Amino acid sequence: MANHTTKILFIFVFIYALSVNLHAQNDSSDTLSLFQEQDSIFVMKKSPWGAVLRSAVLPGLGQYYNESYWKIPIVLGTIGALGYQWVDRNNLYIKYRDLYMETVKKDGVGNDQYRKIREFYKDQRDLVAVFIGLSYLLNLIDAYVDAHLFDFDVSENSNNLTLNLSLRINL
Repeated sequence: MANHTTKILFIFVFIYALSVNLHAQNDSSDTLSLFQEQDSIFVMKKSPWGAVLRSAVLPGLGQYYNESYWKIPIVLGTIGALGYQWVDRNNLYIKYRDLYMETVKKDGVGNDQYRKIREFYKDQRDLVAVFIGLSYLLNLIDAYVDAHLFDFDVSENSNNLTLNLSLRINL
């Protein structure tokens, strides 16, 4: 059961990590482009640190601020599922801790099986806490990067003066 739960946690973290927007340029020819600089001043529409602050207060709020609405259920679902796992593991740890302490009080030695199960659930609880921290950190990083890339435009702009040089050698 523990391996199944660990796999589910890894899947949640993996899905959350894949939810980051990735952009790349695709050019099929060997082209050297020279762009003329403009004299305009660029002003960002979204504040990256404002997005981080919003996500720090309430996970998913930075994604709302960045208008990445589809990421909000992923963030909240991941942290919620991990929170549920943490509470479940903590309850099982407390149960077996109490059972072990009762056996220690009875015979002075204690049931070794209860002690092993208690330590297993303690380790699982601590591992889930690490995943919660990593998910929270990924939430903050995603909000920061998404706010930075909010104004990033990949469409071609005909207003820019562009010089394209192409070189093709066919053998």
